[in-house]
Amino acid sequence: MVPLQLEGMPTWLESLFASEFAFAVLLGICILEGAMMLRFMPSELVVPSALALMGSSIPKTVAIVAVAVVGTTLGQFLLFCLVRRAGREYVIQKRWFPLTESRLERFDGWFDRWGGIAVAASNTMLVVRGLLTVPAGLSEMDGRTFVALSALGSLSFQSILAGLYLFGGYLLAF
Repeated sequence: MVPLQLEGMPTWLESLFASEFAFAVLLGICILEGAMMLRFMPSELVVPSALALMGSSIPKTVAIVAVAVVGTTLGQFLLFCLVRRAGREYVIQKRWFPLTESRLERFDGWFDRWGGIAVAASNTMLVVRGLLTVPAGLSEMDGRTFVALSALGSLSFQSILAGLYLFGGYLLAF
């Protein structure tokens, strides 16, 4: 299969993905992404980049998706715990947090209307990925329930990205 080309990835990151520390780097990047602190790479490029640089055999793809799910779930759980402990205002005032109060109010409404299923669903969507972590952290949701729903949504998102990468590579091979 012909790998897809990844333009715009920092060369230092590309070299780390190609090193013996590739899975540890992927885990770290995914933790940052889950905690909403990833600024140097869009979340939709993490798994395709890893597949392009680390390999896309079935075992490697499964391992990459698994590491991505664990990392993003861990990062989201850390944000969930931070919000629960420090509060909404604390997170919104931080420069690394990508939303304003008014936009976050919209996500509060989603969470109020749909409950926990909104956590899993939002983790599958590109634009709102992980943003229901804050309303979930402020709710009475149990941490284990949050982790399960977050992991389910992340599994869906990462699997879709891996599938699109593999399918795109398959199409380009012809």
